[in-house]
Parts: sequence; C-alpha cells; structure tokens
Amino acid sequence: MGLLFEQIDSQPSSLGEITLRRRRIPALGDRDIYEVKLGEEFLMSSMFVDAEVALADLGLDAVDGDELKVVVGGLGLGYTAEAALKHERVSELLVVEALDTVIHWHEQEKVPLGKVLNEDSRCRYVLGSFFDLAVSENGFDPQAPGKVFDAILLDIDHSPRALLNDSNASFYNVESLGKMARHLRSGGVFAMWSNEPPDDVFMDVLRELFTDVDAKVVSFFNPFQNRESTNTVFLAHKPLADRATGVA
Repeated sequence: MGLLFEQIDSQPSSLGEITLRRRRIPALGDRDIYEVKLGEEFLMSSMFVDAEVALADLGLDAVDGDELKVVVGGLGLGYTAEAALKHERVSELLVVEALDTVIHWHEQEKVPLGKVLNEDSRCRYVLGSFFDLAVSENGFDPQAPGKVFDAILLDIDHSPRALLNDSNASFYNVESLGKMARHLRSGGVFAMWSNEPPDDVFMDVLRELFTDVDAKVVSFFNPFQNRESTNTVFLAHKPLADRATGVA
C-alpha cells in the first residue's frame, strides 16, 4: 500500500459510528496496521494482539477433552477466533458479535483474518448481543437452543468497569454470570480479557460461581510508549457435577 493512511469503511451502529482504517508507521516497519474506532474511542489495533491470542490459548489449554465446542464473545479483528482455531481439539467455534458491520468486514475480507475465518468450516458468526444471549434460556447457538459449550472466551468491554455500553454492567454480577454458566458444561472454562490489572473484586464474584479462579497478566512491548504494557486474562472453571446427584 502506497498510502500511509486509508479509511476502509465507516458505518453507523447502535453504539455509534464504527470505523475501520489501515495505516503504516514507517518508523515501526513496512507493514499494514489495522485499527477500529467506535465514535472517537479507539477500540483495537492489529499492533497489540498478544492478549487476544493469550485469551484463546490460556482458556483452551485449561479445558480437558477433545471435540471442543467454543464461544468467542466479540469478533473484533478476529485474533482470538483465529488463535482458537489453531487448537486442533476445537471442533466448533461460534463467534458472537453485536455489530453486523464487523461481521461484514470479515465476510467481505476487508480485514486480514477474514479469509482465514471464512475458510475454516468449524467457524460460524452469530449476530447478536453476547450479553443478552449469555443470560437467555436458549444460549448462544440459534441453530441449537440450549447447547452447552466447553469454553466461553469473552473480549468485549475494556474491563468489568470500563464498558463499551453502560448496559453491559448488569452482566458482571453473580446472577448474570450464573445464567451464563448454564451454557458451560461441567468442568468447562470461562475466560475473559481485560485491559486493566487483575481485579480482586471481580475475582471474588467469580469465586462465588466457579473454581480455580485466576488472573494471568500478559505482557507485551508497546512501541508508542517504548515500554512494556500489560493486559489481563481471567480464568474460571465451572465446578464438576456431583457424580451422586448430577448437580453442578
């Protein structure tokens, strides 16, 4: 690309104008950088994907078994979904995205990973609110209501407190997380990305529902600040079902 900056697409959405752009920064090398903005807020960049990849790797490494059925909440630029598909044990991946524009970017291959996701028969996009589907009776798969999954990987809000939409706050409590956990199999894993350091208050909420709750700090070099930056991946296991009663 000869241009140092190109706006690829911009569309209205229920959350505000969402924009996909591509640019190059000569000082950082000869490669395209893809960025997404929501209104004036910077959402994501292909420069910083270590934690998005770690979300999939840490979450799936924590799950036992084969033929794993996985949900990714939030499509973004596709890095968590791509990382999940690199795990051969994954047999099915649903990527839940609330904005049809973001799905169209991938379907039309306007983003680098669109082709990768489109060509993998295990991957399917679901248009809808992750948070609404998480607390619903039918769950995440409109083709199979009530289906349970081995892992749910969430990357939407910046943190449990820094939200893209104020209405998302109702998810980060025991009641809503408990409803989401109904869509996990016994022993399944819930993993979540955060831009902030480990959050003890949120971890205490997770401990009311899950076992082996942990927060992994993911470090990566930030060339804009010329120093290490960190994100967090929260991990939590749904308790194993009681073999005598069959109750989780």
